[in-house]
Parts: sequence; C-alpha cells; structure tokens
Amino acid sequence: MNPPDNVQLIKGEIADYFLDSDGILYSYSKNPRRTVKNILENIALVRSITNNKKVPLLIYLSKSPVPDKETRDFVNKELPNVYTAMALISKPGLSKFIMNFLFSLRPPPIPMRSFTDDKEAKMWLTQYL
Repeated sequence: MNPPDNVQLIKGEIADYFLDSDGILYSYSKNPRRTVKNILENIALVRSITNNKKVPLLIYLSKSPVPDKETRDFVNKELPNVYTAMALISKPGLSKFIMNFLFSLRPPPIPMRSFTDDKEAKMWLTQYL
C-alpha cells in the first residue's frame, strides 16, 4: 500500500499524507502509540494540508499500540471537526478490530467503513466530498 510515484507525501509523526485532486486525503499510518499530544499535532498538520476544510480520509492502517482511554475519547471528540468520513484500508480483520475497540461503547462520530480494496474505499468516500 504505497503512494503513487508522482505524489510527494507530507510527513507527520503518526502518518504521512497527500490530498488528491478530488479532495480526498490519503493517510499512510505509522506505528507510534497515539497520545493526545501527537493527535493534536497531527490535527494541526491535517488542517494545514486541507486549509481547515473537513475532508474524507482514506487511511492505510498499520499496527500500532492501543491508545489509552483519554486519547480514544479525544479522537472521538475531534474526528467530526476534521473529517467528513473515514475509509480504513487494511488486511482483513485489522480495521474491524480497531473500529470495534475504539468505538465499542458508542458508534463512530463520523461515517466509517473498513475495506481491503482502496478503489472501493475511494468510491465510497466520494459521497462525502
């Protein structure tokens, strides 16, 4: 799950990004433990990429340590302020596990779906542009 050759990624601590010409933000997840601090820094990076516009996110997941409850709650609160929807791309089972863990007590705050095929994910996200 590598970015296209003609794309220059914007590097971040927890993910690298590029915004396509349709307005979908692509995220290539990295594996450090998520904390409120690095999530805040990541939100600032995303907002700089999108000019503070909420966009759909297509994220290629990687295995990373489970964040603590404070971080999970913070992410849950902030997602709707940054993204319109989220498509999670991973090997079968991984994204389902992450979604079930992060949102076990309440539904996700934005539309989310897991995929193994990024073309299907992009098609699904276009409704949230």
